Amino acid sequence: MLAVLSLTQLSSFHGKDKEMKLRKPSRQSYGIVNAETVIIIAVIAIVAGCASNPTANRPEQEEPKENRLVIHTDKGKEKISRDIYGHFSEHLGRCIYEGIWVGEDSQIPNTRGIRNDVVEALKKIKIPVLRRPGGCFADEYHWKEGIGPRDQRPAMINTHWGGVTETNAFGTHEFLDLCEQLGCDAYIAGNVGSGTVEEMQDWVEYMTFDGDSEMANLRRRNGREKPWRVKYFGVGNENWGCGGQMTPEFYTDLYNRFQTYVRSYSGNRIIKVACGPGSIDYHWTQVVMEGAHRNMGAISLHHYVRGTGNWTQKGNATQFDEAEWFALMRNSLTIYPLLKNNIEIMDKFDPRGRIGLFVDEWGTWWDTEPGTNPSFLYQQNTLRDAVSAGIFLNAFNEHCHRVRMSNIAQTVNVLQAMILTKDEKMILTPTYHVFEMYKVHHDATLLPIALQCGDYQFGNEHISELNVSASRDQTGKIHISLCNLNPKNSTELACELQGIKTRNVSGRVLTADTMSAHNTFDKPQAVKPATFNGFRLEGDIITIELPSKSIVVLEII
Repeated sequence: MLAVLSLTQLSSFHGKDKEMKLRKPSRQSYGIVNAETVIIIAVIAIVAGCASNPTANRPEQEEPKENRLVIHTDKGKEKISRDIYGHFSEHLGRCIYEGIWVGEDSQIPNTRGIRNDVVEALKKIKIPVLRRPGGCFADEYHWKEGIGPRDQRPAMINTHWGGVTETNAFGTHEFLDLCEQLGCDAYIAGNVGSGTVEEMQDWVEYMTFDGDSEMANLRRRNGREKPWRVKYFGVGNENWGCGGQMTPEFYTDLYNRFQTYVRSYSGNRIIKVACGPGSIDYHWTQVVMEGAHRNMGAISLHHYVRGTGNWTQKGNATQFDEAEWFALMRNSLTIYPLLKNNIEIMDKFDPRGRIGLFVDEWGTWWDTEPGTNPSFLYQQNTLRDAVSAGIFLNAFNEHCHRVRMSNIAQTVNVLQAMILTKDEKMILTPTYHVFEMYKVHHDATLLPIALQCGDYQFGNEHISELNVSASRDQTGKIHISLCNLNPKNSTELACELQGIKTRNVSGRVLTADTMSAHNTFDKPQAVKPATFNGFRLEGDIITIELPSKSIVVLEII
């Protein structure tokens, strides 16, 4: 479930490398942003700023007279898939066990062993799709060990995440029950690294076939008469790394073989997902797209970011200065050129745009909280993470013609989680609130925008101060999501909506007094959305006063 960005590869964004003839990164480097060279970091900031801000190429001494946003409300045509707001739950740390599954005998209120409070919280953000069982765990998971009576299921060692015992208590039936309780689609990640074609074929038949067969009858004996609907099936995970250390050529051949047996049974149509790159590895994208594009419905992409430090010292989740804040904002903006360059490769082999780009792992990655198991990847979640999430989601919205799913890592108690639990207690993180505020974009029409804004400068580096996306829902309401990346200064933005007569504006804001503000079990409401009134409507112009370090969502009718 790792993917680490090597920043030394980012010099390939320009000029000579238009044809994507990039050096192949080591599969030993996973894909998190490393602050390796100041020069390359400056390149990232410039490229990412240009992607979201048309004025980023202006001479440094030239400052715009005002921040201005123009939204063309009558010109949108692309749909923002609700699956862009998807989630990811791996058998890792306390994500599944304690976070989602507590067992039917638990004192914690549950439905068939699944925590009621977590289900209700995820339903409030309209979770559209949930990915499982991994992550790296997927390529050592053998699904038949997770069916049948729980007291008869064999245990296994979770070799990737601490060498702890995996009881297999939460298996196929439990996961698909969770999806039904949530009202979301299931995204299964299959085992290519240590599994067999037959094993994958049997799993699909077990879950989705309605007729008379060995696997369908086994499902019935285990208590499920009718098949489930399984919409997405990933053929392997990170097979360039923890999923088998494969070359793209070798994986492409395996993918074409395995996917042949991922069949659509009984009216269930499966979208097959090929393993894509970890951050900057355009060679992988090129090879897999060229060799397998006829047999896939989507290709994945993983992209994790952090502020400072190296792979073993990623930085503290709650104790950081402005330098680390700025570094995370800058690194979060690298999602723009990363999407653009992968989409350009996809366009060469799929000019009609049939294949989706699924960013099925993304988010911030910090050092684990002191006193916790370092292999469990438990980290706190601050306002800084929330602003980063806003940037990513705005980028996915902007590229929704190809980006048709994303899955933040992870749902509960791991990495940039929506929810943290401690025994019977549960808290919602600032990132959760971003997903709740942004749910207005689900299945809405992306609206073209033109943004002119100033820079957020720290030291000798500068990035765009504002990050924006806008959409129109099926009732005609306009929603604008705005992020102010500057942690110190508020900023004024003049917004013009073309093609609509504005009658009413309302808004919500997520911000706090400090950069590191976060919710705890003692203070679970420290960071939460509030009503936003920092705007005025004058004719066709909405003038918005965006607080520092904030996410604002406006609704216009």
